[in-house]
Amino acid sequence: MTSTYTFEDGVSVRRLGFGAMRLTEWDHVRDGAAAVARRAAELGVTFFDTADAYDLGLNEELLADALHPYEGLFIATKCGHARPSRGEWVPLGRPEYLRQQAELSLRRLRVERLDLLQLHRLDPQVPLADQVGALVRLREEGKVARIGLSEVSVAQLAEARAVAPIASVQNRYNLTDRASDDVLDYCEREGIAFVPWLPIARGDHAKAGGVLGKVAAGLGATPAQVSLAWLLRRSPAVIPIPGTSSLAHLEENCGAAGLAISDDDFARLGELGVKRPGRGFPRPGSGVSPGSD
Repeated sequence: MTSTYTFEDGVSVRRLGFGAMRLTEWDHVRDGAAAVARRAAELGVTFFDTADAYDLGLNEELLADALHPYEGLFIATKCGHARPSRGEWVPLGRPEYLRQQAELSLRRLRVERLDLLQLHRLDPQVPLADQVGALVRLREEGKVARIGLSEVSVAQLAEARAVAPIASVQNRYNLTDRASDDVLDYCEREGIAFVPWLPIARGDHAKAGGVLGKVAAGLGATPAQVSLAWLLRRSPAVIPIPGTSSLAHLEENCGAAGLAISDDDFARLGELGVKRPGRGFPRPGSGVSPGSD
């Protein structure tokens, strides 16, 4: 199993990334957040994921304070999701808004070009070609290196690729939430990175008596580590982005990179996945965070 993912332009990242959303809350930076970000880099994480909508830009500012000038690191951010209030997430894909948010991300992250700018959600009120086209113009101006999408179907991904090359897709996906299996398979075939958010499985299946718990016990690992190791083996296109504000949990998660799962255990764990009818993703305003785990 390869430990890195290489984009089409030759830039490589470690396949176990970090989702930064939990490092901030609505109006403040969590205690020790900068230390967690720096420790992630020390542990070999190179792919960091944030968004302009995470705490109204505070999350991007935190990463800049902790990690700039990002030597050897890859910073992915997102635009296209407005936060009218703490519990609301509203897709907003008007080209002028996407440009404004990208410009603010450049300023907050203290860079002249964004490594990866992802469309956080598709706005149903704006043609997809117009939304992706706004990111294309930013790339043509040298302000964006790569374009990504989030929470899309195969059909939407294919439609977007008719407008511009797509470097990554970020959909909710984990051991037991496999509604995006078809998107992941498409990404693997087409050479597109697949970045699962909420990558650590939760619930009754993680209890000691369940399959996940038994596999973890047999490996001398935790259920979280096994969940991440399963994703890393699932496809070479996968870059999981577990997030935490805890140093202990960060080190636990990073330990998954060296965990080997046997063929039998991989198959047993794969049987836990349930393809639910419909996409089953949280809708804006549902109170469920659409950000990275």
